[in-house]
Amino acid sequence: MAVLVVDAATFCHGAEVVDGLVARLGLRRLTDEELFASAAERCQVAPKKLHRLMYGPPSFFGTPRREKATLVAVLRACLADAIGVDGRIYAGLAGHLLPPTLTHTLKVCLGGTPEWRLQQAMAAGLARHEAERTIARDDEARAEWIRLVTGRGPWDKSLVDVFVAMQEETVESAVALIAECAERPVLQLTAAAEQAVRDFRLAAAVGVAVAEQGHDVDVICQRGAVEVLIKHHSLFLERLEKELEAIALGVPGVTSARAHPGPDYREPAVAFNVDLEVPSKVLLVDDEKEFVHTLSERLQTRQIEPAIAYDGEQALVMVATDEPDVIVLDLKMPGIDGIEVLRRVKRTNPRTEVIILTGHGSDAEEQLAAELGAFAYLRKPVDLDVLTETMKAAYRRVNENRGGDHD
Repeated sequence: MAVLVVDAATFCHGAEVVDGLVARLGLRRLTDEELFASAAERCQVAPKKLHRLMYGPPSFFGTPRREKATLVAVLRACLADAIGVDGRIYAGLAGHLLPPTLTHTLKVCLGGTPEWRLQQAMAAGLARHEAERTIARDDEARAEWIRLVTGRGPWDKSLVDVFVAMQEETVESAVALIAECAERPVLQLTAAAEQAVRDFRLAAAVGVAVAEQGHDVDVICQRGAVEVLIKHHSLFLERLEKELEAIALGVPGVTSARAHPGPDYREPAVAFNVDLEVPSKVLLVDDEKEFVHTLSERLQTRQIEPAIAYDGEQALVMVATDEPDVIVLDLKMPGIDGIEVLRRVKRTNPRTEVIILTGHGSDAEEQLAAELGAFAYLRKPVDLDVLTETMKAAYRRVNENRGGDHD
């Protein structure tokens, strides 16, 4: 018996259809509550945060892209663990996390025309304006979630195997139609389907591992061989590929790993940085991961796309390989501290400008940083406008020094 995944739009009798399928086919339910509880325990967040991510309200303000990627990755891994057995049914939006390689799953969407859905809502006791507001809110949340996890529109029929127009069906006829599809031999849990489940679980585990390190990527797997598909442009692509491959190889069961730009990866346009004052290669160095990722996202709103290092040793490797224009550097880090990083950078790459950004500095350290060649010394918390203008000023000096080389 297939695994059924049902995505029902609001006021399309989803609960009744699912009840009918459970009764007719003897399926066991997987609920959102179970899925959220499992994911919440794994990533140490409240289940309501996962519910809000999936079902709205839209935009989910206050959640950085890195955290969203982690929550989605953990939800996918928990779903992979739960959905790999035969004879289950899940009703909800998490079904869009399942890949098309799972041939024993049947994805069903229950929809209806706007006016028909309004009529169903009003028959349930809602006033027309309340029904319109509810349907619009739920459709918007559904669309945002589906775009987040698939990159497609909310009514793209390629996302499902069976689309049921409920204005043309009764609950009973919809149950009969879906049950007939579910009982087809092609949906049985064969050896090949079991292998696809194992591949999905391993890909999901790798997805969690890379998301926890701050990366938003896609992962596919075939018999232990993993591909990590990079979605977002990086100025340090080769280093990023190696980092992702190393993370993937650290996941038990992975036999090989290859990271490369995926189909969603886009190089920036030629005029990506038409503002010549905007640094083209920026490196943020800070061991406080949440802080540095939040700062990175805020800088991206100013057309500054930085790379990130979490310690001094990693930063020095990146400087030797890629020679950033501007470095924003924390002082207090395990291993090689910021002062030593500054000293080595100015010795090996004197044209790279270094801005110290610290929450634990002292007047003596500020003086030492200036003597070692730091461009500026800022203290946390820093105003984003102040930091941006300081980075632009540092970049102007980089360009002036480059111009001098040609004189």
